Amino acid sequence: MGVGVFGRNHARVYKELELQGEAVRLLGVVDPDTARADAVAREFGCKAFGSVQQLLTTHSEVQAATVAAPTVRHLSVARELMNSGVDVLIEKPLATSLDDADELMSVAKKHRRIAQVGHLERFNPAVRATIPILTRPMFFEVHRLSVFTPRSLDVDVVLDLMIHDLDIVLAFAKSPVKEVRAVGLPILSGKVDIANVRLELESGCIANFTASRVSTERVRKLRFFQPRQYVSVDYGRQEVLVFTVGSDGAAPATPSVNPQIGVGKPPVASEEPLHAELKSFLQAVRERSAPVVPLEDGRRALALALEIVASIREHGNKVGLTEINHSKH
Repeated sequence: MGVGVFGRNHARVYKELELQGEAVRLLGVVDPDTARADAVAREFGCKAFGSVQQLLTTHSEVQAATVAAPTVRHLSVARELMNSGVDVLIEKPLATSLDDADELMSVAKKHRRIAQVGHLERFNPAVRATIPILTRPMFFEVHRLSVFTPRSLDVDVVLDLMIHDLDIVLAFAKSPVKEVRAVGLPILSGKVDIANVRLELESGCIANFTASRVSTERVRKLRFFQPRQYVSVDYGRQEVLVFTVGSDGAAPATPSVNPQIGVGKPPVASEEPLHAELKSFLQAVRERSAPVVPLEDGRRALALALEIVASIREHGNKVGLTEINHSKH
């Protein structure tokens, strides 16, 4: 549903999975821009529809769908699908408000639908390879910088880019947030384009995030420290490096410059994250099992992102950036 940049990618991967012999068939794509829907449908050998209603009327056998419409339409589109008995994968951010997120959760529960949120980095092989290494992360440093594109300018950089990392840190640290401090600025759009956030979790863990969509380079890195270990995750290169003090490292350790520090590279099975995400979603649909990223996780990341956006606004008011912000809106 929605075949912009993300939606087209979902259609491509569903088609690839079908051609690879997965038990899935790409029936159609939906977009109110019928020319765009037609082009994508031709590209991937399926039918094009101008509305969800049109799809459901034509294809009563639809069992699962990706919702990649603009965020403000996630609720209306996903609700219509779930009401008709269709399982959904909803792109991130889950919704624009917590009320919408709660409504999605109640519709999914009422109709017993499988509903997954598209937090893609959960399926990044480097992230998956890091999970067995986790002990007690106490400090995170995360950078997600991208070059400017007109895509996703309906939301702040926090909801567009940083939300990936908020979700990962919450999943890794497994502790509620105690305090949020944030600063952000609109640079090239009417929304916040660059943001820096410091979180303190109940566990005492500190997490620093920088997200920018006005950078000259692409960087997607997460680093964290835990007792006797420093772990560096490169989302883009799908690589993990583990530096361990002492000989009982969790990863196979080779001596570094300092003989007391072992450097390990856990094995990473390279795979396109979207490929892994859709396979996982389809498995949950077939088995009627809980998805890897349930709506509750999407709501949790959204709640934190909205709290950060409010904190940025509050900071802007305090230091007199309000005029700048308002003049850009």
